[in-house]
Amino acid sequence: MGMHGAAHIVWDWNGTLFHDNTAIIGATNAAFAELGMEPITLERYRELYCVPVPKFYERLIGRLPTDEEWEVMDLTFHRYYLEHRVGCGLTDGVPGLLAEWASAGRSQSILSMYGHDELVPLVRGFGIEPHFIRVDGRTGPSGGSKAEHMVRHVGALTGVEPARTVVIGDAADDAVAALHVGARAVLYTGGSHSRASLEGVGVPVVDSLEEAVAEAERLAA
Repeated sequence: MGMHGAAHIVWDWNGTLFHDNTAIIGATNAAFAELGMEPITLERYRELYCVPVPKFYERLIGRLPTDEEWEVMDLTFHRYYLEHRVGCGLTDGVPGLLAEWASAGRSQSILSMYGHDELVPLVRGFGIEPHFIRVDGRTGPSGGSKAEHMVRHVGALTGVEPARTVVIGDAADDAVAALHVGARAVLYTGGSHSRASLEGVGVPVVDSLEEAVAEAERLAA
């Protein structure tokens, strides 16, 4: 249950709380190799990445993949991601930040476009699940926008006011999803997008999650 009238953070998972850049680029390049595509650097990935994800592939190969190609790309990526994520952990400082926010009487939740059935045990395994009043992963097909998922997520948060809610994520789509429900957003440069690609979104952009939480506190005041 949320604290009525209190500030609330909706956290993104991949690239935000979970520092999985090496898994993302490793899985991407493993999938690319299997599909006969050239590898990509993390810097190039962060420059080009966007959602819906088929548009990212269009930027890379010069055209949208067919439905059949997209299905193969998506399945191949997720198969390799499971292998690569094993060596990844939480972003520096996350346990302390979550505990401090909760101890101040504020609530927080997770909304991720990572599959729900994979997300929940992963969050639980890091021992941080008790800090959240709700943990939601993607249900349905991958590759789309977060906006409609955000509507359902925020709608299920009892006692949480959208006007005092701040979404913290690493992608422009996090800000779009926040706007969609009347919330605010702070974007973090440590994940899937470069600072340059985030600064045009029109919301605060920060280089650490400590800064993100401080900015969320200011925005929700």
